[in-house]
Amino acid sequence: MNFQGFRGFFSSKYFGFVLLLLCVFAIGKTMAGGRQTVPIAKDREKSKRTAVLKTGGTDERVEVPTGQFVAGNGVIEPKDRETKVSSHVPGRIAHVLVKEGDKVDAGAPLAEMESDAEKANLAAAEGDLAQAKAELLRTTRGLRREDRDAIVADADGARARAELSKSQATRIETLAGGGAATPDELEKAKRQAEADQRALEAANARKQAAVSGSRSEDVMAAQARVSAAEARRDQAKATFERLTIRAPIAGEVLQLKLRAGEYYNPQGGDPIVIIGDTSKLRVRMDVDERDVAKLKVGAAAFATLTAYPGKRFRGHVVDIGHRMGRKNIRTDDPVERIDTKILEVVFELDDRDGLLPGLRVTSYIEY
Repeated sequence: MNFQGFRGFFSSKYFGFVLLLLCVFAIGKTMAGGRQTVPIAKDREKSKRTAVLKTGGTDERVEVPTGQFVAGNGVIEPKDRETKVSSHVPGRIAHVLVKEGDKVDAGAPLAEMESDAEKANLAAAEGDLAQAKAELLRTTRGLRREDRDAIVADADGARARAELSKSQATRIETLAGGGAATPDELEKAKRQAEADQRALEAANARKQAAVSGSRSEDVMAAQARVSAAEARRDQAKATFERLTIRAPIAGEVLQLKLRAGEYYNPQGGDPIVIIGDTSKLRVRMDVDERDVAKLKVGAAAFATLTAYPGKRFRGHVVDIGHRMGRKNIRTDDPVERIDTKILEVVFELDDRDGLLPGLRVTSYIEY
């Protein structure tokens, strides 16, 4: 058949009829085979084989335990979770005082930020406070005995000068009445007597103040200056101490996020140090909402992980969440659902050898 013949055949009504017969045959054969819902014996035999990798290891498939279990993904964490320690203010890290794995007490210094300016401000505030306290002490105690004696002596001298000037003025006035003294000499003697009298009054006032001591108003003003200096000292001290990062709890240093010389900005969201109480390890597990009714505190539980194939790390449930939420632990399974609701369940591990916070595990709770 030539090219024109083939073209005529495909364009004829016989080609459509043949194509329809082929489709009906294919559909009938598929329906006759039935639904393949049960694996055949050959496939079951293949699933029992252990895939040996080129490196000599085995695949990461794990055996699913048999029994009444609620299963879910989990992560190992310290007792009461991890604590992320940050600073309130930005700055450059001057010293890191701990290393990963160290055990620290609550309040122990973890790191120090550069604080030269804050240290100088604190020293200046402490100097101002010392000066204010000295002024208060001087105001409260009054003058020294030697100073009081000097003021009293000055007052006695002023009295003697005033009496002498007064007597001289009286004598000159008598002489002026007999023509033995001029009016100018008399006026000068009176002015001198008046000046000496005013000096005596001032000396007596200073003497009275020295003997009576400081006024209550002066003491209150000195006390107010001390209080203000103490407030400035406390403010400078608080600013300086904020640059020392301290442990809020007792625990183990799990991770250092920054090193000496690096700049820290709290707006970045990262902590400086992560610590946790590793005296106990727990597993925080995501439980699907359909299994919530099967949970109870005290139930036996265990965790498995690929790092220890065939081993079960046993424990018991210590806490069940009070609110549904989104998944916390994600796996690498491409078909995993991430929009399902879960409930957080925490169980404490009785066996913790070889485990570290942050390890992902597969968790099982008996019911």
